[in-house]
Amino acid sequence: MSYRVALIKGDGIGPEQAAATTEVLSAVAENFGLSFDFIPVEAGDATLKKYGAALPDASLKTITECDSCLKGPVGATAYDVIIKMRQQLDLFANIRPAKSMPNVPSLNSKTDLVIVRENTEDLYVGLESGDEQKAIATRVITRKASERIARYAFELARQRKNSVVAIHKVNVMKKTDGLFLSACRGIASSYCDVQFSDMLVDAAAMNLIRNPQAFDVIVTTNMFGDILSDEAAQVVGGLGLAASANIGERFAIFEPVHGCAPDIAGKNIANPISMILSASMMLDWLGEKKKDQNLTKAAKMIHYAVESSLRAGECTQDLGGKLTTLEMAKAIKKRLSENQV
Repeated sequence: MSYRVALIKGDGIGPEQAAATTEVLSAVAENFGLSFDFIPVEAGDATLKKYGAALPDASLKTITECDSCLKGPVGATAYDVIIKMRQQLDLFANIRPAKSMPNVPSLNSKTDLVIVRENTEDLYVGLESGDEQKAIATRVITRKASERIARYAFELARQRKNSVVAIHKVNVMKKTDGLFLSACRGIASSYCDVQFSDMLVDAAAMNLIRNPQAFDVIVTTNMFGDILSDEAAQVVGGLGLAASANIGERFAIFEPVHGCAPDIAGKNIANPISMILSASMMLDWLGEKKKDQNLTKAAKMIHYAVESSLRAGECTQDLGGKLTTLEMAKAIKKRLSENQV
């Protein structure tokens, strides 16, 4: 089967990560008779300079004509690129796994959690006003969006360890977080087989450090999820391993969690694993959407190959190794044939 993948290389280290990731995807495709047609899409800082828009209408149109989108990190225009796509394409679920990996220093080697972040509202709707003396931001929380993200979290928990914790700050933001927590509790009543609890966001931040293995699926609002997922990534070894998905009812975009790291751009030392694991998430989602088991198997093969490489001590500088970006990709590519799913 052949699939069209919109590819946003992004800024900074993005093009280097994209090159490494497409090399791995092309290799795994050969194992399962798959074909990926990577459709280049312009977006980001360089695109803004070139066209006057960080995400031109033509780029967005091309993205929607593909089966999925794989995106590298962009720079200062991140809000105008990914936030715009999340809202316009209604990519309501931001999924960010945090799992301890072999041979990678982490706070707890048993950490295996997923943060399910509502992706379309909260303070990120961009309703701000003010001047140099006073500024106001409007926080938008709706029952519809809260119930939708809660339902996604509970369905995901059924595929994992059957546990969901809702993160909020209801003791201060009684209306907005009160509504979010009420929605989560309402959805929980339909999932009696899943253990449900809730926790204040400050306590959650502490417990991610103190006892990360206690978490399975975390569901939370947009800004809290953004912050906690970066913390969770550091718990298991750093942002160089942090993959994510932006998922809607009909479309999805997959990207590394981190920024474009302009200070190391062009040096071929960036860790490509975050984007490679994002690609693995993409194949898993496509496999379910297209009912293609080969995609699902390919997703697992990539994940296993990454773990095998790390277990063998093959890693980039950020993890204490010596491999370049492309050498890391080639190491993973070599391991693909060793990991039969």
